[in-house]
Amino acid sequence: MTRLDATCDSRHMSREVTPTTGLRLLPWTTPDGRPCYLSTDGDGPVAALADEVEDMQLSTGDELLTHARAMLADPKVPIGEFRFLSARLAEALHDAIRVARSHAGVRPGS
Repeated sequence: MTRLDATCDSRHMSREVTPTTGLRLLPWTTPDGRPCYLSTDGDGPVAALADEVEDMQLSTGDELLTHARAMLADPKVPIGEFRFLSARLAEALHDAIRVARSHAGVRPGS
């Protein structure tokens, strides 16, 4: 059973977030960039939404990687397109690392 005890303020979190605490790092942040956590056993609507968002983030990363490989094979791609793609790839990498840390129970930035 999931308790909908989501918090987006890391000031009240313990120093170490692990799978045994039941706290899940969510794939979104507050408007000012602070991490959000959910107290959960893995089931429930917020956990399901987080799973869907993580799946979308990873799918976007896969699509960007495919696009990047195609652009790298084309010597006529303008530098502006590479810059735009680089920014999107950096965002996707950030999301993928966040998903990995969430599943490993590691707090971001540690």
